Amino acid sequence: MAELKVTYDITFPEIEELIFLLKNVSDFDLSGYTRSSLKRRIQRIMNLESLDFVDLKNALINIPGFQQFFIQEVTVNVTEMFRDPAFFNRLNTEIIPYLQTFPRIKIWSAGCSTGEEVYSLAILLKENNLYDRSFIYGTDINSKVLDIAKKGIYPLRKFKDYSDNFNAYNSKESLSKYYTARYEAAIINHDIRQNILFSTHNLASDQVFNEFHLITCRNVLIYFDLELQERVINLFYESLALFGFLCLGTKETILKHPVMANFKVVDKEFNIYQKIK
Repeated sequence: MAELKVTYDITFPEIEELIFLLKNVSDFDLSGYTRSSLKRRIQRIMNLESLDFVDLKNALINIPGFQQFFIQEVTVNVTEMFRDPAFFNRLNTEIIPYLQTFPRIKIWSAGCSTGEEVYSLAILLKENNLYDRSFIYGTDINSKVLDIAKKGIYPLRKFKDYSDNFNAYNSKESLSKYYTARYEAAIINHDIRQNILFSTHNLASDQVFNEFHLITCRNVLIYFDLELQERVINLFYESLALFGFLCLGTKETILKHPVMANFKVVDKEFNIYQKIK
């Protein structure tokens, strides 16, 4: 007879208790994340690991490695190469001409997950003969996904969709010229990886670490509450060079934030802004 699978639920007061516990035992602060997003992801962990709330707290305190596992699972990691091809078309037509005027180009992809968007930006720069004078920083809070990004090795099966995205953005070239297929894996070519640095960065607590001409952070802010969104948007403003660009997700905007007075809208559909003061 098949064993019935037990599902576990977590209440919002219990989520607050977990946030307080995690901050005290690991210094990792989830307080700025929306509670609905946390609830879905924590319940997923509880059901995967067959843990009730008491078991979960015990694991966070007493089981070696569980804190890191929990943090990796609760942070959001969704990305693909040339996601939203029309967005990359806008970059090509609206932003590349500005970037061409800078002697050195520094780009920050915040919340880069496994790195596909970083490599997409590198290819975009390569196509416009800008990559040799560019440097891209890819950051994420999740060290596990950054390990994948650093290697630049992805399942070959994903490249059907990635190629479709690329062809929708650029029908004249083939994405295959930028990677090498080996067995069931695709390896991003060395000349695309050489001007990239992946490192951990916590948008909720870390500070400015460079001055950038372009910052992309797409579909990350939607998981933050309004207070944390405000902090991160100010961080991006302080991290941008004058006349640098900020690119957010299609459901993210700075239009209602006080910092908007220092930007102009480049593209409202794709939430692309330029720092003007």
